[in-house]
Amino acid sequence: MSINTQQRDWRGLVLPLALLAAWIGVTNYNLANSAILASPLEVIKEGIKQISSGALFLDLFFSVSRYLGGFALGSLAGIAFGSLLGISRWADRLLSPSFNTIKQIAIFAWIPLISVWVGMGEPAKIVFIAIAAFYPTTINTFEGIRSVHRDHVEVARVFEFSRWQLFRKVVLPSASPQILTGIQLALIYGWLATIGAEYFLKSGYGVANAMVDGREHFNMALVLFGVVVVGITGAIINQIATKLERRQLRWRNRSA
Repeated sequence: MSINTQQRDWRGLVLPLALLAAWIGVTNYNLANSAILASPLEVIKEGIKQISSGALFLDLFFSVSRYLGGFALGSLAGIAFGSLLGISRWADRLLSPSFNTIKQIAIFAWIPLISVWVGMGEPAKIVFIAIAAFYPTTINTFEGIRSVHRDHVEVARVFEFSRWQLFRKVVLPSASPQILTGIQLALIYGWLATIGAEYFLKSGYGVANAMVDGREHFNMALVLFGVVVVGITGAIINQIATKLERRQLRWRNRSA
């Protein structure tokens, strides 16, 4: 089992290494304009410069802070709203048609409205990230609650559980795999929205803002270094979300 896992991990490195080799080959043999495609060595030098000056850590601090704030706001609201739709048939009939219509609106289409209602600063970025996290948690919470086996609910009613006990001891544990899936998606979408918010809203500290600065000063090494940082941070977030999901669902595997 462990040997197969290691083999899969090594195979996953094939494409990145192939792309890196192609990048090195293209820049070394001047197959592309060096003004628009910096070499890996230039990107590494820029990375060392960003790290030694502390600029990278400052940008990461602001990006991750607003990401966590928006994610917490959006995912908590999504779980609450999805639970309401999942538990209450009346709320489902009243609110779901509007929610299903609004969720079709592309996330970036909210930026003009957010910028007018909240401004272009930090609150606007957090609201934008929260919207990105809200949809997946709402949808998965709703589907998780609606997929709770009817027999479990009937047994709880036989034992005369209150509505709160039914929700806490039956509905929530049964729906938790789907809810965690929604949270995992919210973590990923929230990070993508963080980059979008920094790119399209008011400039300030942040990884995407550093990339914008690099583009405006025609510093492609900084832009490519920012792309690498965004990718690595996203991969770390995905790994954390996957491990948290496995840890939280360990009880389910033991009981299977």
